Amino acid sequence: MTLIEIDRIIEMAWEDRTTFDSIKFQFDLKEQEVIELMRRELKPSSFRLWRARVQGRATKHQNKRVFEKGRFKCSRQRSINNNKISKR
Repeated sequence: MTLIEIDRIIEMAWEDRTTFDSIKFQFDLKEQEVIELMRRELKPSSFRLWRARVQGRATKHQNKRVFEKGRFKCSRQRSINNNKISKR
């Protein structure tokens, strides 16, 4: 895996509304593999913060979401094209 891919996986894992299913679809990593990657790549304190944030969060699991269609998008969020965030 390239550094750019690892960086994007970490970014997606930190996002509240990006599901583990989305990461699996895009990078073919299971939830446990994402956890192992985060443990390996983050500082121990950052990993603990992330685990506390993600554990039990319904939005990280597709089947536990309360909304069926569409996705949340903040009005201030920039568009993402080809998995790259547009710059100003």
